[in-house]
Amino acid sequence: MKSLYLALDQGGHASRALVLDASGVLVGSAAVPIATRRNELGHIEHDSEELVISLQQAIAAVCAELPAGGYITAAGLATQRSSLVCWNRRTGAALSPVISWQDRRNAAWLESLASRADDIRARTGLVLSPHYGASKMRWCLDHLPAVQAAHTTGELVMGPLASFLVCRLVAGLPLLADPANASRTQLWSLATRDWSPELLALFGIDPGLLPRAVTSRYAYGELVTPLGPVPLTVVTGDQSAVPFAFGPLDPSVAYLNLGTGAFAQRAVSGQLPDAPRLLVSVVWSTAERVDYLLEGTVNGAASALDWLAAREQVPLPMLLSEADEARAAREPPPLFINGVSGLGAPFWVSTLDSRFIGTGSRGARAVAVLESIAFLLQANLEEMRPHGPALKGLLVTGGLSVNDYLCACLGTLSKLPVTRAEDPEATSRGLARLLAGDAASAWPVAPGRRQLPVRDEALQRRYRQWRQELEQVLRP
Repeated sequence: MKSLYLALDQGGHASRALVLDASGVLVGSAAVPIATRRNELGHIEHDSEELVISLQQAIAAVCAELPAGGYITAAGLATQRSSLVCWNRRTGAALSPVISWQDRRNAAWLESLASRADDIRARTGLVLSPHYGASKMRWCLDHLPAVQAAHTTGELVMGPLASFLVCRLVAGLPLLADPANASRTQLWSLATRDWSPELLALFGIDPGLLPRAVTSRYAYGELVTPLGPVPLTVVTGDQSAVPFAFGPLDPSVAYLNLGTGAFAQRAVSGQLPDAPRLLVSVVWSTAERVDYLLEGTVNGAASALDWLAAREQVPLPMLLSEADEARAAREPPPLFINGVSGLGAPFWVSTLDSRFIGTGSRGARAVAVLESIAFLLQANLEEMRPHGPALKGLLVTGGLSVNDYLCACLGTLSKLPVTRAEDPEATSRGLARLLAGDAASAWPVAPGRRQLPVRDEALQRRYRQWRQELEQVLRP
């Protein structure tokens, strides 16, 4: 019998199930699309039951195509961090939608805690933000009758999306929370690696409502599959799994993942860095060790392009084609202040109206949005540079990494070589490496395209102008 590893990736657009063999070779995959709901109030949600069913369908589909003579040794789950669910601890039934990490519905309430922002940052490694789970939990307790009723009867549990999915997919309805996802509730302490009594009191959340905090590698229970029970041994966040797809963490590399949002990460060792405009995250933990990442977030990446396509009422592929035409015609683009889903690191403004500064064709506006993504990532890289050895390169993954111009902008602005990892399933592959542990040391790494930075004075000048314009917008 050949050992196989099952990696489950619940993302913003689809639920995926991949199976890799003991040599790290992909032997089966399945994907089930999911919907995202947006309303006139700006709420961004997924249907909780749809996400469970989509993962069950993906598991069933991939199990049906496994090679003869193989069995699944272990499974892992990676999910969107900061997304929040409330459910019934007795039945597992969802009591709320999945409130997306992009959702900022309780931003106004959260402003009442602004005076505690430094204390919250010191305890959690996070800036005070409505993107994280704590303010979403408070909103559910204050506004959802089903949540309130379950709270009264003692049947309520609330926590990260990952914890809800573990409860529903694993036999026995376990209530457990891994560090990568628990930390994004803004209720989890870096120092104790457990729920913080002080923060729970601050947000008015009973500790009995939360799943038990455990490590990334843990005996989560038996995943239910058509082929029988499979041990679920790793649970983590989607972005936390990505760097491991390329081997051990390298502190001289900045890992950029370009998806709905964009994330810049670099590994740190020893004493945790003092970088108040960035995030500190637990990327991996076992009973014996803990690894950390310094992280910056860009909320408006692919979502910013979707925003522009909707605004211009054209399909996104047409918009990107027009961007190429504008560049070929050397049309100077305007600047774009990218406030789609709020302004993330290192500026941290929960609500900011997006706007163009200057004029141009629709294609030029699309170029401006692409450049704004690169500008925001460059601002994060500048914050990261003092924390660790000199950066030697950028490793870029995610759906937007196929955009040649965006990657060229990143190289020009950072003055670093850019390696585009040609692996659309980096989250799942990194998760599978974590599942396999030491056995994955000899696994192949997906090849990448390496491009050296190109000098572009006009782009550098637009970046400087963009920083000045953004600072003007943000000035009280």
